[in-house]
Amino acid sequence: MATSFPIIDSHIHLYPEAELDTLSWYTPENPLGKQHSVEDYKAATGGAAKGFIFLETDRKHDLASGADEAGGSKGWEHPLAEIDWLKRIVTGNPREGQGHTKEDSELCVAYIPWAPMPSGAAVLEKYIAKAQEVAGESWSKVRGFRYLLQDKPNGTCLTDEFIESLKLLGRKKLVFDLGIDQHRRGRVQLEEAVEMIDRAHEGVPEEDKVVFILNHMCKPDLGVYNTMSSPSFLAWRTAMFTLGKCEQTYMKISGGFSEMPDSLKERPAEDIFEALMPWLSVILAAFGSDRIMFGSDWPVCTVGVGASEAWAKWQKVVARLCWMATLDDEAQRNIWGATALKAYGIESK
Repeated sequence: MATSFPIIDSHIHLYPEAELDTLSWYTPENPLGKQHSVEDYKAATGGAAKGFIFLETDRKHDLASGADEAGGSKGWEHPLAEIDWLKRIVTGNPREGQGHTKEDSELCVAYIPWAPMPSGAAVLEKYIAKAQEVAGESWSKVRGFRYLLQDKPNGTCLTDEFIESLKLLGRKKLVFDLGIDQHRRGRVQLEEAVEMIDRAHEGVPEEDKVVFILNHMCKPDLGVYNTMSSPSFLAWRTAMFTLGKCEQTYMKISGGFSEMPDSLKERPAEDIFEALMPWLSVILAAFGSDRIMFGSDWPVCTVGVGASEAWAKWQKVVARLCWMATLDDEAQRNIWGATALKAYGIESK
């Protein structure tokens, strides 16, 4: 099921072969352990996406770096190298063999680097200054930051330092992309996300409240068979309606393949949609079309699905949601691109 609306893919990852060993998760055996370039992305989408938003890829780092008065950045070397890599894409200055051309520069409408959120506002301020220096003329495309919480110890996002960092992002009009994982970590990640958002907004003027963009539907277990009696599903549903009450929260319909059993990934898009209806219905009810956005999670979406079909299959799942919910043109434009542009503060393309 195709869509006639312009697509801004709100969640993709890119990295060159020359920098694979800077990725914290990289091993030669990993199915994602090879270059993934703009050229590869365009081939996977068939040119269907008008633009994309890049999310940091979890480069190796040292949180403490830059905390000294000299503002050293050695431990931030790899995240800053990722910013430099995105700058080359955005400004149309490719290096040979890295899979992008000068003409691809407009495709990246925004990018979201890593940031040392647990280190507190003072360190984060120094990091942002360093990131801006490295980004140079591409800095306008940096619309926020991410620090993955899905694999961090419980309580990481509830420290005073983390909350101070979130408030700093709000004052600077930079968003925070929130990556948590209910499927593998349980309801505590949902509960902490709710508390974190409440504390980050408490006592803050409306115009300075940080915007949260929730990744991958918060990674629920999409293999649950009986959602009516599943404690996992019920906890997730409750959290979605709680999170959806906050107007500064947005949700990405993305990352679904990673949370499905392999047998479901192999099914046609129509069957996948039917299986995911309970989750997708909750997302639409909790956030509305003006606060949900399409994201592919490419190339992660290709694992167990296939490089040539994963993006199109997920796009069909979301298109079927729009059709089944009888969404009007404005609502569909929101999901396919307008919501992402609004949430990230990007000028309409």
